Amino acid sequence: MNRPAAGPLLVGVDLGSQSAKVVVHTADGRVVAVGRRALRTSLTPRPGVVEHPDDDLVDTLAAACRDAVAALSAAGGSTGDLVGLGLCGIRSTRALLRADGTLAAPVISWMDERASRPHDPAAAPPDTALVTASSGHLTRWLTGRAADSVSAYPVQWPLDLERWDWSADDAVVAASGLRRDQLVDLVLPGAVLGAVTEQAARASGLPAGLPVVATANDKAVEALGCGLTGPDQALVSLGTYVAPMLLGDAPLGPREEEAAGAWTNLASVPGRYLLEGGGVRRGMWTVSWLRDLVGPGLLPGGAPEELEDALNRAAAEVPVGADGLLAVLDWLAPAHEPWRRGAFVGLDGRHGAAHLYRAVLEGLALTVGGHLRTLCDGLDRDVRLVLLSGGGARSPLMRQVVADVTGLPVRAAVDDGSPAALGAAVCAAVGTGVHPGFDEAVAAMVTPGETVRPDPVAVREYAAIARTHAALRAALAPVLRRDDPSGQPR
Repeated sequence: MNRPAAGPLLVGVDLGSQSAKVVVHTADGRVVAVGRRALRTSLTPRPGVVEHPDDDLVDTLAAACRDAVAALSAAGGSTGDLVGLGLCGIRSTRALLRADGTLAAPVISWMDERASRPHDPAAAPPDTALVTASSGHLTRWLTGRAADSVSAYPVQWPLDLERWDWSADDAVVAASGLRRDQLVDLVLPGAVLGAVTEQAARASGLPAGLPVVATANDKAVEALGCGLTGPDQALVSLGTYVAPMLLGDAPLGPREEEAAGAWTNLASVPGRYLLEGGGVRRGMWTVSWLRDLVGPGLLPGGAPEELEDALNRAAAEVPVGADGLLAVLDWLAPAHEPWRRGAFVGLDGRHGAAHLYRAVLEGLALTVGGHLRTLCDGLDRDVRLVLLSGGGARSPLMRQVVADVTGLPVRAAVDDGSPAALGAAVCAAVGTGVHPGFDEAVAAMVTPGETVRPDPVAVREYAAIARTHAALRAALAPVLRRDDPSGQPR
């Protein structure tokens, strides 16, 4: 990251659930500058409601852009070498905009129960002119245009997955709670959405006129930045939301969805699909929560990264299975089972902070490993390599646990920026003609990371633990629902 920048430079924006990352890449994928700012804490004014405060998405992205521009200058580069920006937002968020592009209401987080339902026009402010995903909101701010990538709208939107466009059926649009005039213009990934306006340039430090290129939803962009290209590969995204994914060439039918416990997501490459299995909400968020809770006891005064390193080292010394301690990762309940709660089971006097930490990592791996098996079995896929992305992929212990739980080789993304930011830069490279197509851009810009092999002994141990872990989650259901047969949160 210290070598001088050379040639055309591409900006990848990764707006995640916890932070905004703006990464400047060369045409061969090398990182030359990074800007990162944490999002403010979400607001929960009442149960089930999770909102982003003020216009935090725009404010945080603008600050991260300024940081990236400053880092670029410090590295000897110039904004005059920037040729395009790929924009990736948080999927399944919902922004209600006035005609002038300002927010009519707080942005609805993907963790908000409203995000799992169609838009409710009766609850929307009367001056709501557009309803869009987070990337649509950011596109409007950056370019002044009401447009977005078709791949940014995976669920609860009136989308035709085969046509890659809004549904032509007015009844489908109406069922989503929207009017056609409230929908933004859609373009394919890799298409230019517009150019940075003078106003956005003043706020962000980016050059006015810089082309802004469509990408996709964050999981699809991660997959592109990790180099997910073959039918024998799976991606496990270890972020705030943790889920397994496979590539597909067509949307799933109802029987396939049921058999695989999966749904169809549009990929970052036009015409390709991501087939996504069941997930864990607040997956790596739970790891961060535990780090902040018990980490200072191991390393008083340590920064978050130092606490994670200390806990990973300590947890690596704990045996497989955390000496009988199991963690059920339902710190944020699934929308269809709102009564679910997280749990540690099996605690005794042997257990300390390292056991709790290892149990959470194992609980994540066991849960997503089970979803991956269901996905592969239901679609008759023979997966030979698991790609890891997200914050959890930085942990050597987590990489080994995933390899041992799945019994498959695991390859993590090269972590000198962000896989999603790199995927966004790949889209920018295609949209601005730096590379002629997606396959060429991935080949030139994505460098494979280290491969971790499963340990045969640990594979056998985790196979037994997985059966117990699955039975435990099932056994907890009647306990958690005991006082609330309706299934509503207590």
